Amino acid sequence: MKTIKSILTIVALLGFTFSGQAQDKNPEEIKIKTSSVCNMCKKTIEKSMAYEKGVKSAILDVDSQVLTVAFFPSKTNPDKLRKAVTLTGYDADQVPANERAYNKLEDCCKKDKGIHKN
Repeated sequence: MKTIKSILTIVALLGFTFSGQAQDKNPEEIKIKTSSVCNMCKKTIEKSMAYEKGVKSAILDVDSQVLTVAFFPSKTNPDKLRKAVTLTGYDADQVPANERAYNKLEDCCKKDKGIHKN
């Protein structure tokens, strides 16, 4: 009898585990307006977003300066994604870039240096 209870408990726990993972199958998408100006910016932002927890994909359109991020809402949220962009040195919607990160950017990536496309 004790063995049956143990087996049922394990099966129930596995069921909860799989149902929690099922919620992550449908990522949400957000578009974030950035202060990017060149292809080096694109590379920098997309690479940093790849390391963010919960991000499935991140694609920056340099011409429109819009970053499209597919993410799992159980792992992250739009505010965290915007903050991640600002920590790379770029504005994210109305959130200004982190000053220290901005100062570390290459000159061609700084918004006050004018438009430059590599």
